[in-house]
Amino acid sequence: MGVNKDRMLAGEWYLPDDPELAADNERRVELCAAYNTGGAGAAGRERILTELLGSLGKDVRIRPPFQCDYGRYISIGDRTFINFGAVLLDAAPITIGADVQIGPNVQLLTPTHELDTERRRAGWERAVPITIGDNVWLGGGVIVCPGVTIGENTVVGAGAVVTKDLPAGALAVGNPARVIRTLSPGTSAGGGCAPVTE
Repeated sequence: MGVNKDRMLAGEWYLPDDPELAADNERRVELCAAYNTGGAGAAGRERILTELLGSLGKDVRIRPPFQCDYGRYISIGDRTFINFGAVLLDAAPITIGADVQIGPNVQLLTPTHELDTERRRAGWERAVPITIGDNVWLGGGVIVCPGVTIGENTVVGAGAVVTKDLPAGALAVGNPARVIRTLSPGTSAGGGCAPVTE
């Protein structure tokens, strides 16, 4: 394994313009293109996801189009549903639990770039893992930033930007996302997208 890939996987600063990482990325380009064209049928799409992703649970459904950085650093638990337009940038591991509901156009973004202008211009970046607990619901357009963990049974309202960890069993909304209440078992959240107000 090359030095930049080693650094990337260790969460250290690395240069993504690297032949080994480019080859890994090309693999992803081909598999995502095959998945997103929809011509493979259900069995073919499952086969593509099994090859693309690091770990795929039972009865996972991902509606195309779907994009990722590498795919192999994504783990998805049983019965999770990911709606249209998901972008999962997995330069660091992305772990999604079981029974998770992910709305359309959600972004899980592990990479971060240098604040120093010269190092950013030179291309330095690093990536920090994202973890989504079991039975989480991310409403449409939610953005989860690098290093965030969302606890199980939490609901994140549509359009929220999650910049910090969220506890289990919470309802969080806004930019940046903030917890507005604790959810108890049997709580009804309402309509077809996660609520943005109480």
